Amino acid sequence: MATISNVDNKRYQGLIVSIALFLSLIGALLAFTFYTSSLLERNTALIDQTNQVANSAQAVIKDLFDLDNSYGEDTNSPHIQRSLSRLEQNTALITGSLSAIEQGGTITDADGKSYDLPNIDSNAQVNIAAADEQWKALEPKIQTYLKDADNIMVSSEDDLAQAVEQAKTSSLFINDSLDNLTKDVFNSAERQATTIRLIQLLGVAAIFTYFLIFVFFFVRRLRETDAEAFAARRETQEIMETVSTGLFLLDKDLNIGQQHSKALNDIIGSDQLSGENFTNVLRGRISDKDLKTTQQFIEQLYNPRVKEKLVNSLNPLHKVMLHNASGSKAQNNRFLDFKFSRVYDDKDIARILVNVNDVSDAVYLEQRLEKERSQNDMQIEMLTTILNVNPKIINEFIVNTQMHIDKMNNILKNPGSSQYELEGKLKAIYREMHSLKGEASALKLHSFTKIASDAEDKLHALQNQGQLSGNDFLPLAVHLDDLLSLSNTIATLGERINRSAPKTSQPVEEAPVLGDDIAKNSTPKTVMVETSIISNDSIGNVDIDGGQDIDLDSDEDDSLLSFYEAFVKDIAERQGKQVQIKSSTLAQVHIPERIAKPFKEMSIQLLRNAVVHGIEAPTVRHSTGKAEVGTIDLEVQNNDSNFMLIVQDDGQGIDYDSIRTKLSAEGRFSVEDANKLTKGQLLKQLFSSGFSTKDDADEDGGRGVGLDIIKAKVKDYDGKLNVNSELGQMTRFVITLPKA
Repeated sequence: MATISNVDNKRYQGLIVSIALFLSLIGALLAFTFYTSSLLERNTALIDQTNQVANSAQAVIKDLFDLDNSYGEDTNSPHIQRSLSRLEQNTALITGSLSAIEQGGTITDADGKSYDLPNIDSNAQVNIAAADEQWKALEPKIQTYLKDADNIMVSSEDDLAQAVEQAKTSSLFINDSLDNLTKDVFNSAERQATTIRLIQLLGVAAIFTYFLIFVFFFVRRLRETDAEAFAARRETQEIMETVSTGLFLLDKDLNIGQQHSKALNDIIGSDQLSGENFTNVLRGRISDKDLKTTQQFIEQLYNPRVKEKLVNSLNPLHKVMLHNASGSKAQNNRFLDFKFSRVYDDKDIARILVNVNDVSDAVYLEQRLEKERSQNDMQIEMLTTILNVNPKIINEFIVNTQMHIDKMNNILKNPGSSQYELEGKLKAIYREMHSLKGEASALKLHSFTKIASDAEDKLHALQNQGQLSGNDFLPLAVHLDDLLSLSNTIATLGERINRSAPKTSQPVEEAPVLGDDIAKNSTPKTVMVETSIISNDSIGNVDIDGGQDIDLDSDEDDSLLSFYEAFVKDIAERQGKQVQIKSSTLAQVHIPERIAKPFKEMSIQLLRNAVVHGIEAPTVRHSTGKAEVGTIDLEVQNNDSNFMLIVQDDGQGIDYDSIRTKLSAEGRFSVEDANKLTKGQLLKQLFSSGFSTKDDADEDGGRGVGLDIIKAKVKDYDGKLNVNSELGQMTRFVITLPKA
């Protein structure tokens, strides 16, 4: 770039010199014009001054004659005083003017403006000398008269008479000399003006001639340069029209250059790109976060202190999805890969060269391969679960999954238009989805958990958006369909592994079928679900609607405890904690069939709640003198009329002040009202839907649904719920469910 710059400087050196010479000629002509204008002004002032001297001489003679005729009048009369004053002023003016004209001095006009008189030629010197000689003969006599002219004690008649006589003689010579002087000055000024006009004419002609030569010479040079530039542009245009990638330059203000490859319009999907701001082109087509990051990224590219390789590793537009600008589905969204390179001018970063490629096919291929890998991983995960988990638990999960989906489907079918009804539907669906997620998480079915978590994210967003409408529930249909598909996959895999197991075909007529209020224009999808209940000789089929109790032998109870232990261990590892579960009664107490399902659901929720919210991190426990491994006790009691589930942890207990702070922070209560809440009222808030003391939601908690599910289950089964907690020591949940 530096070499090109030097070539350009040499190319324009002649142009710069020629323009400088042209401006110098114009400047010289202007300077000469200013000088001649000043000279003409001084000649004009000289002519005016000679005329003024002549007029003043006439006035002096007139005043002398007037005073001579009026001699004898009172010297204090206005007439005599005016004549004497005028005579004195004109005498002084003539004396000063003759001296200034003769020596080329400075004069001041009546307006107070000063002029420098020019030096006069020899002829004018003769005339001014003659006038000055005659004036010197007259002026002393006038001064002698004026000395005592207004003194009545001294006679000035003789002095006046002598001045009058001298004036009669000198006035004619003075007038003739001054007239000749005026003519000489005028003729000299006229000759100078003629010379000036001639010089100006010649200067203008020279400048005009030089301008024509300049234009002719440089127009030819410009034509040659234009031809070279046109050839270069044509070559550049041919390159830009031929390359299949998008190429363009970005300046510091993120404006796209005027030249870019033809393929860029097709890749970006816009016809007007030249001169457009890069951020305006991307706005609305990528996320606001990516757009802001892109601006910061390009700013760093212009930072010479940042290495280009380092900053390129942070490129936010690497394989980025570019949404359609029109929003129509006629053209699919594409994945583009932007690469940025610095363009240097000597050592300065002049521009950023951007290379854009459409990598949609490659990205879609990667996504397809990733999807296939995910499906393979999912099947391996399911096979691992089927092979390592008690078949009875797998059977229960399949049946429970279908039941949860049926419930959510029925909830969606129920009409609801008021905000109260829609909020009720939202909470009910949220509970079912969270229960399903809990069972899937306990079985380490992460594919199930991921779909349920995504659904919970949407439900949580609906819970926080305020105003609800029926169409807000429409996206849940996709999640329900995915969950059913996974459930069918597990059932099919189980059937292949256990060919001898009895097979139960259970259709789900419409899964998911949305209510009329949210799917007026949608087509219901019918999914036939074939479920295999996995069993062996020691396990009987589960009767969901029957009233008989489940006969659990010690092996099955040990399996259930092992299931809970694995579940707690899995959550603890994700939360960075160490937890052990103990139970001395689970293998001994008979669980009635009526409450087998809610027992398992509530146990899962309470165990998760204990690990996530109750048990502290090992470092925290160690600092408070506790064992680093937290303990959860799960006990059951079965008497004649009631069944009791007790879950107790030795964790941090319930911090009621933290609940108050969170309630005020979320805007549920003011700080003043939150401080007035009793512990009982705070516990009610802890069991309300959507409230959690955890700041960030994850797979294990933070959405405020777990305790809400427990409260709803206890209410559905006419049970009782008791909570006891000691801050820093323990929390105990006691759930009592009637058998009848």
